[in-house]
Amino acid sequence: MRIGVLTGGGDCPGLNAVIRAVVRKGIKDYGYEFVGFRDGWRGPLEGDTMPLDRAAVRGILPRGGTILGSSRTNPIKIEGGVERIKDNLAGANIDALVAIGGEDTLGVARQLTDAGLPVVGVPKTIDNDLSATDYTFGFDTAVNIATEAIDRLHTTAESHHRALIVEVMGRHAGWIALHSGMAAGANVILIPERPFDINEVVAHVESRFETRYAPIIVVAEGAHPKEGQMELQTGEKDAFGHVRLGGIGQRLAEEVESRTGKEARSVVLGHVQRGGTPSAFDRVLATRLGVSAIEAVHDKDYGKMVALQGTEVRRVDLSAATDELKTVPAERYQEAEVFFG
Repeated sequence: MRIGVLTGGGDCPGLNAVIRAVVRKGIKDYGYEFVGFRDGWRGPLEGDTMPLDRAAVRGILPRGGTILGSSRTNPIKIEGGVERIKDNLAGANIDALVAIGGEDTLGVARQLTDAGLPVVGVPKTIDNDLSATDYTFGFDTAVNIATEAIDRLHTTAESHHRALIVEVMGRHAGWIALHSGMAAGANVILIPERPFDINEVVAHVESRFETRYAPIIVVAEGAHPKEGQMELQTGEKDAFGHVRLGGIGQRLAEEVESRTGKEARSVVLGHVQRGGTPSAFDRVLATRLGVSAIEAVHDKDYGKMVALQGTEVRRVDLSAATDELKTVPAERYQEAEVFFG
């Protein structure tokens, strides 16, 4: 068999570990040949490939990013896109495709499966917001990076008696904010699932200033205030219709400083969270998912995604992963609220 592999969406620590596992397992146990498609769905859409053999994956386990490149190309929005992919896969003699990505990439994989293409999905997102899997690789690394940053910001906030607002990634789900905020002892955590009351936020900040410590607020990029409390700017949209976010941290800093009279600064961690070397947990998880993905291909169990459930890797329908995002439940946020202020 000749297997195609692609990585789509935002880069993520652990992508190379998946590619390595897929290729090493497939060659060693099944004698498969592999072809890498460059830059997400653009690769099969345009027939842009690269060799993917043992030599190509040697030494990539600890590397961040993806040797295949990535993009947010959406072939479903391109006229004749699905047929072009079908033709290019057939022209390259591809028997099956392993798609590694998040909600958007796997959403395309699901539609291609419905169109008759043999696809197996691997869940990837630092946001940890894909359903049917307990964890996605990249999340642990992102949380560790954010936690270390917040730890460092505590001391400078206290030295200058100022509030610091740390903006982390999380468009629709606040898992990174929740975990890093709890781990680093943030005084307020704001997530997209729970519209915040700016008056409550200010009250927590003032309460913290009454001690000898300074407040740290962790806010997910998709967090928003209750209706009518603050105005937020929105940006242009990408190929999947997502508005480019950013700016909630700065707006909060301005509002906190205006209302409390205390100096406030915002720090946007941005792409630092998803770049660089993956954690040990993410390397192991990514490797296990890669091995399981090529096993699914070998079994011709297409239209499935490999998922971590408990401590076991299982196969689930792609629809189970993409029908609904996994968001932070109310009870998890309530655990964090104990430590606000």
